[in-house]
Amino acid sequence: MTAAACPLCDALGGALVFQTQKFRVIRADEAGFPAFYRLVWTEHVAEFSDLSDADQALCMRALVLVERAMRDVLQPRKINLAALGNVVAHLHWHIIARFEWDSHFPAPVWAAALREAAPDPLSALQQRLGALEQAVAQRLTLLC
Repeated sequence: MTAAACPLCDALGGALVFQTQKFRVIRADEAGFPAFYRLVWTEHVAEFSDLSDADQALCMRALVLVERAMRDVLQPRKINLAALGNVVAHLHWHIIARFEWDSHFPAPVWAAALREAAPDPLSALQQRLGALEQAVAQRLTLLC
């Protein structure tokens, strides 16, 4: 895939939470998983090892700050981090808050659903996303 055909070069990829010259954090539109975020590297590179040592450190630090904000605000059972890139070969990390009540837990979000998501906790989680996104932006502003 070339940068000219890359959906993460052509569009934000979701609702923008925070952006710098090096990366952006977006809330992905993934049905049933409102606390599904991505850190997208701005430059079109396919692999983490394509980054300089300094950019690798910046990317990891940003991931840690997003994860900590998720843990502090949402108190999930687990945080899933993934950098697959099999479909979109543009460096991006999935940062997903997981809960025992979600439709797929403990399986990956890309597996088959195990049950219906519990509507009350799902609704309560959606109401806390504004506070999460504010915490993410505050922490990343201090980093950058």
